[in-house]
Amino acid sequence: MTNLAPPDATAIAAVPATALPSGFRLLVLRELASGDGPAGYAVIGQSLLRAPPRTIRHGVAFALAFRPEAVDWLSGHLGRPAARGADGSTARNPRWPRLAWHRAERFWTDGSRTTEWSADILFENPVDSAAFAERFATALAGAAGP
Repeated sequence: MTNLAPPDATAIAAVPATALPSGFRLLVLRELASGDGPAGYAVIGQSLLRAPPRTIRHGVAFALAFRPEAVDWLSGHLGRPAARGADGSTARNPRWPRLAWHRAERFWTDGSRTTEWSADILFENPVDSAAFAERFATALAGAAGP
């Protein structure tokens, strides 16, 4: 998996994920700088993670969540994402991947500047990461979302 350069800063087509030692980095948003004005956001058409919700009055709520198909597969193969202990406390299933934002500045040949917002999908167990990569190979290769 390697990232292919999109044609311009406003492109929203999915791009292949980048392999990481413990998972994958998947482009989710492109923040378009707008001088002194508010930034614009281009939501990338990937198919593994939900688009960040626009539930707040101004801007984008930066949340990361898998789409239902991925949640179904993860639950079936890795168990529930969390379980309650005897004392009622919630414990995270360590086999489920962690999601974390990764931010990178990008300068385009036309002089545009963007911030690329990617999700790092990180597994504790390499076997789980490999199984996820096999099941979602098409999505990780940059297939468009629904």
